[in-house]
Amino acid sequence: MEPVQTRSIHVSQSPLYRALGDRLFVGAILVLCLLVIGIVLVMGWQLGSAGSEALAAFGFWGFLSGSTWDPVQNIYGAWPFILGTLLTSLGALALAFFPALAVAIFAVEYAPRWLGSALSYALELLASLPSVIYGLWGLFVLVPAVRAVQESVYFWAADYAPFLLPLLGNPIGIGMTSAVLVLAVMIIPFAATLAKDSIALVPAAQREAAYGLGATKWEVIRLAILPYARGGILAGVILALTRALGETMAVVMVIGNSNKLPFTLFGPATTIPSAVINEFGEAQGLQLSSLLALGFILFLISGALNLLAAWIVKRMSVEGRL
Repeated sequence: MEPVQTRSIHVSQSPLYRALGDRLFVGAILVLCLLVIGIVLVMGWQLGSAGSEALAAFGFWGFLSGSTWDPVQNIYGAWPFILGTLLTSLGALALAFFPALAVAIFAVEYAPRWLGSALSYALELLASLPSVIYGLWGLFVLVPAVRAVQESVYFWAADYAPFLLPLLGNPIGIGMTSAVLVLAVMIIPFAATLAKDSIALVPAAQREAAYGLGATKWEVIRLAILPYARGGILAGVILALTRALGETMAVVMVIGNSNKLPFTLFGPATTIPSAVINEFGEAQGLQLSSLLALGFILFLISGALNLLAAWIVKRMSVEGRL
């Protein structure tokens, strides 16, 4: 049998060619990375400079802690919006975390392959739906159901625990509770998808070693899979939280948009995105600067949470502990 003739490309094997290609590739990657960082810095600088008039008029801490938002008197305080944003986002995350983790574990560890694939497609579909769809669903489906439950709780509290009434507020359906529930439904697909991918990437040897030691199915999940995948699971949680922090349309449609403190569980509330979208079209002067300062504060909150999340992921990931 005659030897197979191979043809080598001497240009691609040239050290000079490889070095030049490597330098071009590294340079392009570096430019793209610096471009992303530059865009983030420019966004923060523009928001900060545009809101500097309000921050200078009330002081940074005075603007943050102010609880009065009165365009007639030209007095603006951001605390009701900050508080509403944090309450709705963290409340939605608390409600969504365990269902999202349960869906991820079931899809990877328990469901047949066809059902796991169907769950993956369903999660991707839910994650891609526009927020206005969730808002319409919340307004026409969720709010009536929430109102019925709120009325039952309110009447029970009026008869047996009247001291709870100031905390509950009026059972109108539209308010803090509905906003938290809508946000929870919206962020479950994000957290579940990343958690599912992280669990699926756990090496088979990790599972087999646990089974070899006599562990049950739940012990394998609890002791071998979840600790290995917790970095990715936490990344999904943070992605879900940032989605909740910046959500606008769905929240505007069901939260009631009231900036009067104190907020109640059933009563209306407000968030930074809802305040911006409600007033930006007619705002001018100091009011416009105050709205842009709200955007700058939301930018800082999101950045701080992402830095905290990066630190937590690094500390909790398996690689970070080795």
